[in-house]
Amino acid sequence: MPSILILGGTTEASALAAVLADRGMPVVLSYAGRVAHPKPQPVPVRIGGFGGVDGLATYLRETGITHLVDSTHPFAAQMSRHAFSAAALAGVLHIALTRPAWTPENGDDWHRVGDIDAAVAALAGPSRRVMLALGRLHVEAFAAQPQHRYLLRFVDRADSAIGLPDHHLVIDRGPFTVERDLTLLREHAIDLVVCKNAGGSGAMAKLVAARTLELPVIMIDRPILPARKEVYDVAGVLRWLGHDADLGV
Repeated sequence: MPSILILGGTTEASALAAVLADRGMPVVLSYAGRVAHPKPQPVPVRIGGFGGVDGLATYLRETGITHLVDSTHPFAAQMSRHAFSAAALAGVLHIALTRPAWTPENGDDWHRVGDIDAAVAALAGPSRRVMLALGRLHVEAFAAQPQHRYLLRFVDRADSAIGLPDHHLVIDRGPFTVERDLTLLREHAIDLVVCKNAGGSGAMAKLVAARTLELPVIMIDRPILPARKEVYDVAGVLRWLGHDADLGV
């Protein structure tokens, strides 16, 4: 029977862990540790880094892991690169459970940029009310454009001061609805949304809300990752594992 390590932090990772636990398969779910209070899981949970590629490869060998599932956020590029390299180094089978990227639809006003720095540069100009739908990690970079009023939405309250001179913080956990995001954008009179192309349905509501309100969106493209095997649902992972039975969940 496979012994599986899931690199998690996404709804897809939690869904996979639940299905594998229901099947009685040996699974460990790993979190990077950026969320203070992760949701309870039906499998053993590991929190924290591994110490780079070599540290992850050592963990895989020492714990007898046979299959590594990278279900981290599509923008967790360093972890995904480490997973790819560590799996090869340890001789472990590797797959990514990820989300198809979003694509613009009729009525969308997207301005695509390659990375966070390009998104910051795109905000040059007069003051606007900007929703930064990015999470906590990259917010400080936007201090380079201090003329704007920023709306932030985090899962947890920040441990330290946020380095933006004019901002409003909302603490909330997705998935979000279009109605809630419409209300949020209207209440704060938002002019522009900045977000990463994370894909999936849980964070799409803000894009539908922006389309409805005819707001422009600065869309940050996904980082370039090594060529790897990818699937977009739990069933795909089960097929890869050789357990292509009715999910029953």
